[in-house]
Amino acid sequence: MFLHTHPYPPFIPNRATKLIVGTLPPPRFTTGTLKEGDVNFCYGSRDGQLWSILNEIFNLNLNFETTAEAIAQRKQFLTERGIGICDIVASAKRDKVDASDLGMQDIVLRDLISTLQKNPMVDTLLFTGGNSKNGPEYFFRRHLKAYDLTLKVVSHEVPRIHQFQLPNTSRIIKTISLTAPSGAANRAVGSLAAYKRVKQEFPEKTTIDFRIEQYAPFF
Repeated sequence: MFLHTHPYPPFIPNRATKLIVGTLPPPRFTTGTLKEGDVNFCYGSRDGQLWSILNEIFNLNLNFETTAEAIAQRKQFLTERGIGICDIVASAKRDKVDASDLGMQDIVLRDLISTLQKNPMVDTLLFTGGNSKNGPEYFFRRHLKAYDLTLKVVSHEVPRIHQFQLPNTSRIIKTISLTAPSGAANRAVGSLAAYKRVKQEFPEKTTIDFRIEQYAPFF
């Protein structure tokens, strides 16, 4: 059985107000056997779409290569925008060495509540996926139960918005469940009523275009 550990510690700039929260990068980032075009940093898979989406929204002119410069570009952007990254899964075991969320077993979660308490300016969590099994919102709901907390609905529209009050504080933390920025999620995007409406009006729009328009207001 493969022990899939998260290869990166949380990256949280001092004045961060938002945290991107996912699960785990593909196993090759744990073993260090990266592919050409991967960036050795959070969401650095050449098959992922988060940095492509942000590159388009902010005209970042990012490098998509396995270099120190590509890492530095991403860290600079996050620092300047006050955005951190703290994926919720610390480790998981897998029978099959792949990147599927459903394949994770014996999952160990990071303590995001403690992370929020240590970062007093953070008021928003940006989940890179929803409440489907082993998605980031799903795991966060499980994490909240340990603190006797639950999410309260703010909006049922995609992307769904919730909030909760951080224990022993007056801080209200908002959560945004974005459509996953992965190629594997393209089929799910294609079935969304919101995407179908967009596609009907603008046939040239792609699933990437849909995500760009969805992500932009929250970043």
